[in-house]
Amino acid sequence: MRGVSDDPGRDDDSGAQGALTPRGTPSAARGRRALRLVLGGLAGLLSAAAALGVAELVSAAIRPQASPVVAVGGAVIDRTPASVKDYAVRHFGTNDKLFLQLGILVVLALFAVALGMVALRFRWAGVAGVALFGIAGVLAANSRPDRHGADVLPSAVGALAGAAALWLLSARLAPARAPGDGTPAGHRAEARPAQDRPDADGVSGDNPAFDRRGFVAAAAATAAASAGAGVLGRVLGDRRGAAAAASRQAIALPRPASPADAVPRGSAFGTPGLSPFMTSTDRFYRVDTALVVPRIDAGTWRLRLHGLGMRRDVVYTYDDLLRQDLIERDITLTCVSNQVGGPYAGNARWIGVPLAGLLREAGVRPPSGGGPADQLVARSVDGMTIGTPVETVLDGRDAMLALGMNGQPLPFTHGFPVRVVVPGLYGYVSACKWLRDLELTTFDAYDAYWVRRGWSREAPIKTASRIDTPRPFATPKAGRVPVAGVAWAQHRGIDRVEVRVDGGPWHTASLAAEDTTDTWRQWQWDWDATAGGHTLEVRATDRTGATQTERRAGTVPDGATGWHSVVVTVT
Repeated sequence: MRGVSDDPGRDDDSGAQGALTPRGTPSAARGRRALRLVLGGLAGLLSAAAALGVAELVSAAIRPQASPVVAVGGAVIDRTPASVKDYAVRHFGTNDKLFLQLGILVVLALFAVALGMVALRFRWAGVAGVALFGIAGVLAANSRPDRHGADVLPSAVGALAGAAALWLLSARLAPARAPGDGTPAGHRAEARPAQDRPDADGVSGDNPAFDRRGFVAAAAATAAASAGAGVLGRVLGDRRGAAAAASRQAIALPRPASPADAVPRGSAFGTPGLSPFMTSTDRFYRVDTALVVPRIDAGTWRLRLHGLGMRRDVVYTYDDLLRQDLIERDITLTCVSNQVGGPYAGNARWIGVPLAGLLREAGVRPPSGGGPADQLVARSVDGMTIGTPVETVLDGRDAMLALGMNGQPLPFTHGFPVRVVVPGLYGYVSACKWLRDLELTTFDAYDAYWVRRGWSREAPIKTASRIDTPRPFATPKAGRVPVAGVAWAQHRGIDRVEVRVDGGPWHTASLAAEDTTDTWRQWQWDWDATAGGHTLEVRATDRTGATQTERRAGTVPDGATGWHSVVVTVT
């Protein structure tokens, strides 16, 4: 009969026959190899998790900054060129640190997967790779400017835990031994039928490829132990931070001896979309290099003041500063990373100790008065160094050691317990957070953190203006459209703001009432908008008569320049 074979041992349905994949066939061997590779990668990931979990636990007993991810991330930031740092702030904003940490974890995960696969054939090589990663963490921790002697321990102990986990897990993935003797299956290949010979990974057709149950049990135990270590480390770290939080909550800021004047009526236009005159604390920008926000107990905090021109070193406690005659001032701060029209400017009410008074009490004189020091270097607990001209601090402006912000003790993210605020200077040369040390020295003798990375030694804030409304690519309706924003020239004051449309004549905007020369001013111009696409530009003139330059320049080395412009389509 057509289509039926006379041979009972044969079937003409070759597709059905091909679908069968006995253990000894090449397709089955390929499947086992693929599974083993996948599990090898999983073993690498679990080993990395073990390393990080144990390191988190150890760093909780030392300090959060000793964590390998934080140490490596800090080392990356320290070695990042200014242009790359500027790019990160511009594109990721205040999330730049989160993206850096996520990037480190992704690289670690890929590296761990590769090590797990390598360990399938060369177990010692995989373990050595884990050790190399631990060495990288040790070197990173030891390179940080705020390094402590024990900071290397989390990376070292974590690497040992990761190496042990990889050895244990990769052993469970080793090829099974042939039955009946202790010889590895691969060594008896010639004595067995072809279908039982091992494939390239040493996996035979009839014998199990590896101890699957043993691997599952070891993997589950590793995952549980890693998660437990990580959670315990986080709990211990939170407990250490709780003492700092309690010390902050217990603080009642005294009434300042010199309170700020009331904000004048008319300082805000109330135009929808316009930045409020006072920036709330939760919306105040934050730009710094700290991957972990320091949480410092005010009760144990100390500040050392020392250096050239001082009769003796002075050490202050937080209570010592609270007993000083405090001042309260409205001051606008601006970050040097702020692009033209950028968001990194904010206005707040600060309360603190006059810095000039502390220096003069210690016998410090400005260089113009014969003092030997021209630079005041502030050091943070996270290792940051910021250098400020002594002449500027002593020239009569309201430079202070700030203790409070908008009526409350400083938040941890903004420098609790004490930070420096100097009106008129970009933050990288004035606004040291988490302050612990002030040293009088010279610019010739010492370059602070950002100066060593290509930024200028001195950086007065440049006159700037920004259009807040309408927003870029907005579609306002034809007719009267309010164009409004803010302008600043700290310690000089804003005298005039002008707006133009499509490169036409400049129109003088209305200025809101001025609080002080150290704060920004709101401005507004009512535009009779016509249908179509338009470009709006703004420029400001400060109280010295200097007008914002049109020339566009980036933030490096001492702040961006240029006119802010917004493109809109009027309907």
